[in-house]
Parts: sequence; structure tokens; C-alpha cells
Amino acid sequence: MAYRFVRARPKEARLPELRERLDGGDLREMEPFGAAMTHSLTNAKFDPQTGEAVWVEEDYCSPPLAMERTVLDEYFDDLTVVDEDVPESAGWARIDDLPSLWDRVPTTS
Repeated sequence: MAYRFVRARPKEARLPELRERLDGGDLREMEPFGAAMTHSLTNAKFDPQTGEAVWVEEDYCSPPLAMERTVLDEYFDDLTVVDEDVPESAGWARIDDLPSLWDRVPTTS
């Protein structure tokens, strides 16, 4: 499996909608990447030093995240694949000490 270490600047006003789509299962249903993207974004972290969301994404596209960009570009700017081939656990360990991206987003319910 291929995992990408990703950084992107959240579109703050759009994050409540993204949270709702993740919680509602809307994104999970997207084939073939929905389940992996839902897992990654649900566990995304926030880097307060850069103001970026960071996560590890399972991905097999060339270029990286080609299919996922149709969704990701709605909610993030300046998306950068920092590392195109990172072991999943090592990628998540890099950001383990950061706060959740979702701690900053008010819930709609």
C-alpha cells in the first residue's frame, strides 16, 4: 500500500460542512477512495505553527491524490504531498502530538 504525508491549508468556513460529510458517511461511499479518505480526514491533525491540516492518506494515484483532489480542493488550499511514500504508522507518529483538526470546528448538531 502507498501512503502519502499531506499538508494543506483548511478553508475554515468550509470545515463544518466537511465534518458533517465525514460524520454522515457521504464521503465514505465515494469509490474507490472514500473509505480511506474518510479515515484519514477523520484523524487529521492541526499544526498550530503553520496553520495547516496534516494527515496520512492511503493513495495509489499518479500523480498522488489525483482522484481525491475533487473533494480535497473544496475544503483545503495549498495541498502538498510532503512525502509520497511514508510507512503509515511512521507518518501518523510524526503528528501524534498535534491537536485534532476537529477540535477547532464547532459541531452542527
